[in-house]
Amino acid sequence: MKICVFGAASNEIDHMYIQRVEELCKALGERGHELVFGAGANGLMGAAARGMKAGGGKITGVIPNFFREETIEEIYSECDEIIFTDTMQERKKTMEDRADAFIVVPGGIGTFEEMFEVLTLKQLGRHQKPIVFYNLAGYFDNLMAFMKHCSDEGFIRRNCHKLYNVTDNNEELYGFIEHSKPLNFSVSDLKHS
Repeated sequence: MKICVFGAASNEIDHMYIQRVEELCKALGERGHELVFGAGANGLMGAAARGMKAGGGKITGVIPNFFREETIEEIYSECDEIIFTDTMQERKKTMEDRADAFIVVPGGIGTFEEMFEVLTLKQLGRHQKPIVFYNLAGYFDNLMAFMKHCSDEGFIRRNCHKLYNVTDNNEELYGFIEHSKPLNFSVSDLKHS
């Protein structure tokens, strides 16, 4: 299975996050999975790639040309395949199209933007791929509370919370990714829940 990991590009974070994401992706590689990611060498992107490499999994990096040209981000040098795109939109679409599942690890604005896009596309019935928030140290607790608040206020339908899973437990994460079944819902079902 090709798993897309969205996450932080910064190294200026608690080392616990880096260690746990490396361990997670090493285990995913050992379980026969592959990584599709934003091609960065630092932060949790770099941790995902190093872990997957250590676990023997194939790595596909996707990054816009201007990142290389403007030295915005160091590119992970041991990708098995690297795809350069013209735009951020093309980068996201390439990762989305190649992935069979998505894991959202802690990150910032770019991570949230990628995560909300795959959630929106799933809500609109454009894919049925599993989406998991890897909730290390409760990182996503406030976001989940906000999503519940949005439901309480009528801005997000309650069934939309079935589109994703939230866990900090590796075994639960593996099970959700590897054994997830399509929800068999329509856009109308989500709108009327």
